[in-house]
Amino acid sequence: MPTSNALTSFPFPSHSLRAMQAELPSSYGYLRVYVRSSVQARPLAGAAVSIRYTGDPSSSLEEAVTDSDGRTEAIRLPAPPLEYSLQPGEPQPYAEYTLDIRAEGYEPLTASGVEILPDVTAVYEASLQPASPDGSASVYVIGPHTLYGDYPPKIAESEIKPLEESGEIVLSRVVVPETIVVHDGPPSDSSARDYYVPYKDYIKNVASSEIYATWPDAAIRANVLAILSFTLNRVYTEWYRNKGYNFTITSSTAFDHKWIPGRNIYDSISVVVDEIFSDYLSRPNVRQPILAQYCDGRKVSCPNWMTQWGSKELANQGYSTIDILRYYYGDNLYINTAEQISGIPSSWPGAPLRAGSSGQKVRQLQEQLDAIADVYTSIPNLTADGIFGPATEASVKQFQSVFGLPANGIVDYPTWYKISEIYVAVSRIAELS
Repeated sequence: MPTSNALTSFPFPSHSLRAMQAELPSSYGYLRVYVRSSVQARPLAGAAVSIRYTGDPSSSLEEAVTDSDGRTEAIRLPAPPLEYSLQPGEPQPYAEYTLDIRAEGYEPLTASGVEILPDVTAVYEASLQPASPDGSASVYVIGPHTLYGDYPPKIAESEIKPLEESGEIVLSRVVVPETIVVHDGPPSDSSARDYYVPYKDYIKNVASSEIYATWPDAAIRANVLAILSFTLNRVYTEWYRNKGYNFTITSSTAFDHKWIPGRNIYDSISVVVDEIFSDYLSRPNVRQPILAQYCDGRKVSCPNWMTQWGSKELANQGYSTIDILRYYYGDNLYINTAEQISGIPSSWPGAPLRAGSSGQKVRQLQEQLDAIADVYTSIPNLTADGIFGPATEASVKQFQSVFGLPANGIVDYPTWYKISEIYVAVSRIAELS
C-alpha cells in the first residue's frame, strides 16, 4: 500500500553534490540499510538496495545486497563539510539521497531525501510489505530537517499539567510504553494518518529530525532527554485522549515534535536513546515528567526553554548534560527513571552481566539469545546453563554488532533491553510461523 509524507522533499541538487565530491573528497558520511518484513519483522536476506542522488533519477551511485541479518555494509557517500552542521544557517549541512529497495515477494520501497551528514553513520530501516496483485509500492518523501527547513514554532504550554481537573485521565505511575500512536498532522486534521510506532523508534526519529547527529554527546543527550520527558508527559497525562482523540502525540511542531514517516536515523543518536530511553526530567514533589519544551534559538526565540543551538554551544564549552538542562530549565531539575517498561518479559538485573557472571538472569539471557539466533543466523546459538562463558560472550558481541551497539560482549542496560526487545519480536515470529 503506498504511503508518503505530505511534505515536499528539500533536494540537494545533484550538480552541487558532484561539485562537492570533486572539491571536498574527504567529506563523507556513511549509510547502513536494514531490510525486514513488515508482517513478522523477519530480516530479509538478499534484498537489493540502489542509491542515487535525490533529484536526479538517472544517477546511480551504489548498489548493495543485504546479508543473512537483513543489513548492508556501511556505504560511504559524499556529504557537505562538517562545519555546516555545527553552525546555523546556510548552506544545507546534509546531502540527500534516494534509496530503491527490492526483495523477492515484497512490494518495492523508495525513500527520497535520506539525509547524510559527514562523519556519522545514517541508518535506514526498511519495512517491506508482502507483494500485492496490483503492484503497489511504498514511497516516502522525507522533508527537510527542522533546523534547516521552515516549520511552525511550538505553541507554549505549561510544563506541569493540572491533573486535579474533573474528568482527567492520568496513569498511576510513569510507564515507558511499548508503542505510541503518532497522528501525522495537527490534532484537528481528521484526514491525517495515525501510525503505531515502537517508543524507542519514535524517539530516535524525532531526535534525528530535530538535532544534528554531528553535535557533541552532551548536547545530543540533553535534547534526547527533553524529547523523552515531553513524550512521557503526553503518555502519563493521556493528553490527547482526554480531548477526545485516539492518539498519543502529533507530528506537528506547533503542538509536539517533528516525526517523519520513513526517515533515516543516525547511529550516534540511536546509541544514546538505547542507553537512556527510560529516563525523563523531573522536579521535586512533582510526579509527572515535565513537558520539556524547546526551540532552535536562532529562527525562533523561547525564553525559559532550552534552545537547540544554545545546547550545542554549551556542550562545546564543556557543560555536562545535566548542566545544560539546568542552565535552561532551572537548578531544581533532575533526571528520573520510569518505574515500568511495557512489553519486556524480564527486568534489568541491576548490574551488567559479563564473562564470569552466573545465575538465573544469565540463563534468561542465554534463552533469549538462543531464540534470536534462530532468526538472525549470524548470532551463535547457545545452551542455557546459567554460566556466562566464552560462547555467551561471543553471542553477545555478535548481537551487539548486528543491532548497532558497542560490541564489547558486556550485557549492560541498553544491551539487556535490546535483547529483550528483539526476543519479543522473534517470539511473535515463532507464534505466526
